[in-house]
Amino acid sequence: MTVTQSDIAVRTESLLRPDSGRVISRLFVPGQEDFGSNQARTDQVIERLLHLEESEVCRELQELTERFGSRHKHLYEVFEMNAQKVSGRVDTDERLSLERWRLLGALFTHEYSIEGASVTNPSAVMHPDQSGLAEGFARFVMSVRGIGEGHRSSIGFRVGTISQEGEIAFDPPGVYPVTGHHFETLLCKEDFIGLQEAEGGLGENARHLLAGMGARFTVAEFHDALMKFSRERDSFLYADVTVRQFRLVAERNYIVTFPIDTEISERVLWPNSTAEWRGMEDARFVRFEDETGVRYLATYTAFDGLEISQQLLSTSDFVTFESHPISGFAAVGKGLAIFPRKIGGRYAAMSRADHETNFVSYSDSLTHWTDATPVQVPNKSWELIQMGNCGSPIETDSGWLLFTHAVGPMRTYCISALLLNLEDPTIVIGSLKDALLCPTEAERDGYTPNVLYSCGSFQMGKHVMIPYGIADQSIGIALVHIDDLVSSLIAQHQDSGSVITDDTASIKRNGASNTY
Repeated sequence: MTVTQSDIAVRTESLLRPDSGRVISRLFVPGQEDFGSNQARTDQVIERLLHLEESEVCRELQELTERFGSRHKHLYEVFEMNAQKVSGRVDTDERLSLERWRLLGALFTHEYSIEGASVTNPSAVMHPDQSGLAEGFARFVMSVRGIGEGHRSSIGFRVGTISQEGEIAFDPPGVYPVTGHHFETLLCKEDFIGLQEAEGGLGENARHLLAGMGARFTVAEFHDALMKFSRERDSFLYADVTVRQFRLVAERNYIVTFPIDTEISERVLWPNSTAEWRGMEDARFVRFEDETGVRYLATYTAFDGLEISQQLLSTSDFVTFESHPISGFAAVGKGLAIFPRKIGGRYAAMSRADHETNFVSYSDSLTHWTDATPVQVPNKSWELIQMGNCGSPIETDSGWLLFTHAVGPMRTYCISALLLNLEDPTIVIGSLKDALLCPTEAERDGYTPNVLYSCGSFQMGKHVMIPYGIADQSIGIALVHIDDLVSSLIAQHQDSGSVITDDTASIKRNGASNTY
């Protein structure tokens, strides 16, 4: 397919490729990795370890130290932690030496290459620390999607600088990637209501469970409510199903924090809940500012191996992150992107509520999005399959600059742009007749051929840096001069052909949706 491509965006020489040497340590349970296996082989492995001579234990541990000590900052701590996880399987009469204890942990540990398959789908924001820079330079944080064995995705980071002239440099990533520590957080009644409604309605069971809970409640209070409900199970249909559903919602709320001495590029957000266990995909970060101050928000796609849903991340320092489920009609599927500030006193976001059209949504809550107004529908040859956003809008004097993506024949993904009214972003005031970026011959091949995809761009002076995934394999960087792009958007808008039909306009405005 040949697509006319604008010359406004200029590709740079920056290219980030996956590094299979970036590994994390994970618990390994023999048997769980086997397809068709219905039980682990933990006891057999431990039994064999207990029969080893102490000299062989020490020799093996020394060899492990030599092979893996330079790849993990606290190797023995990892071994001891994983040994503790299986310690209940060890006979209480056995007294293990420290060396045998550590070898026990090593037997239940493996390395996972977070970028073993690819690194892709980036978003960039202003770094919270701008100290120590020369005049005219800014430091940015770029989130990346790392894909490893089994197509499992995690969220990682890179750090770099950009000058007002558009010169870009990336810092070398940290040596020791780590996944941080997970903790429970307060639960929100609104999350349970929204997700139950998405499952087909807030039934008697859910209403009864939630009736005695406040707007926010602790995990302990949540478990007490579940226990009380279970004792009353005889008077409710499918009580066990309700309990399971509520537990799955609860575990989607958590905090992860990293050691303060780690670098941002060493911090890896790894799947924690059942809903995201097969992947945390395509984080769309935005520097958000309101009356409470500045924080960094991101939405990402949670994938459990079969179904997808959306989660909200929040951090002020890229050290501690809080994750919560997102619900509501406007948050179905993928691609919610939050505006960097409130509009008219409400949160605003770009949405793809019908899976193929760009919408603007408003909400009084960051985790529940119901209303959505369409602003752009597919009608050009290179966008007929679907379209969506490429991250949060950028505020300019002329309007909200929104980078978009579109899918056409042969599932080719291109990147384009819109300009939306500052006070009412449902009004399109600029669009392009051609795409900004489409796969070149050199960008076609990779993990997913013919795909260019970005999750968030970053403005510095008169330039906008567009980081973009190439074939779900690597990451390239393009630059646009903001004045040139805005001028083209406004000038070409009359001929862009991006119109809203009556049928599309009726899709969603007040919480009721059609069937797709």
